Amino acid sequence: MEISLKELNEEFGQKKRPLILDVRNQEAVKKSNLTDYFDLPFKNIPFMTMLSENDSDDTDAVLKEYVQKHLKKTLSSQEPVVVVCAKGRSSKMVTDALIQSGVKAKSLEGGMKAWGKFYESKVVSDQKNLKIIQVIRPARGCLGYLLSSEKEAVIIDPAHHLEVYRKLLSDNNLKLKCVLDTHAHADHISGGKALADEYKALYFLHPYDGIHPMDMLPAVFDYEFMKGEKTLKFGNAEIRAIHVPGHTLGNMAYLVNEEFLFTGDSIFISSIARPDLGGKGDTWAPLHYRSLKKLLELKDSTKILPAHFSGIQEADEKGVFVGTLRAIKSSNGDLKETEKSEEAFVDFILASLPDFPKEYIEIKRVNLGLSKPDEEKAEELEQGKNLCALVK
Repeated sequence: MEISLKELNEEFGQKKRPLILDVRNQEAVKKSNLTDYFDLPFKNIPFMTMLSENDSDDTDAVLKEYVQKHLKKTLSSQEPVVVVCAKGRSSKMVTDALIQSGVKAKSLEGGMKAWGKFYESKVVSDQKNLKIIQVIRPARGCLGYLLSSEKEAVIIDPAHHLEVYRKLLSDNNLKLKCVLDTHAHADHISGGKALADEYKALYFLHPYDGIHPMDMLPAVFDYEFMKGEKTLKFGNAEIRAIHVPGHTLGNMAYLVNEEFLFTGDSIFISSIARPDLGGKGDTWAPLHYRSLKKLLELKDSTKILPAHFSGIQEADEKGVFVGTLRAIKSSNGDLKETEKSEEAFVDFILASLPDFPKEYIEIKRVNLGLSKPDEEKAEELEQGKNLCALVK
């Protein structure tokens, strides 16, 4: 018995508490697992560990023996167990063994490979002259946005799986006017340039981010230069660009109708962005401090819509990752560090940095057109949860 990604997400959204039984090896689980997003009971027993129970060639019998001996008693009270593997194959076999032993179990269809490509969309706001849809990629903790007004659309921070954006444009009968990347991303491959080219729309990036911060090589494609205080109009809505260097030198935030702030990688719901992914954390941290202070001067009623999230607990009751600046000022401990001196803030930042994923250097190359990976390589580069925030 299988459970689809859509069903899985809906069940978890209803606050059910199934146990996740991940049968991948420990190294794969450490890189990425469902509890990166969902706060759920979790158990990791590698498939090969189960098969090592005896030397029989009858895999089904070996799995059933392992379940009977080691899992039946502890898992029978769970309802249900969701079994997860890399591609949804070995999890089916384990699920069958569990069901035969009286355990209510389901196998995750497509496994973690499919989870990496799963998206859902939530309406943030649907006003007369402005509709905002948040595009959520749970596996990576990434958030993109489609904004529309009078049948004109703007997309912010799209990932490289473009079908979700194509469908939103088609379903809402929208003309794509432009695509904005808040910065040159390091944690995931952007779909910004490809999407803009496909729809003959403008693609905007700050020129500081059009150069790889380590290779010092420029982007190989043309793009529109973004700058601070630039304004863009679509339909009856207006976007005001705010340059907030720190996470990157060209990091941007976008204030829409003076009400919604798309913070990119600066302010998150429960953390702030890190300034070291260009290899210059000690130099960029002071810039980050000043940029955050600039954003904190906006109206407390401003609604914050970030480019990343750390877990489902950050979502509101509708499953949307949004919060007022007032609420985030009150609850975000990392952001409160800006109340200290610049020197103290920099010391805090540099002492709080998570590991630096080496893949991020190559992802930045991809996002500037300097490297063109195939889909298999792209999946490899994007493995694991995003580490753009100080949250460890």
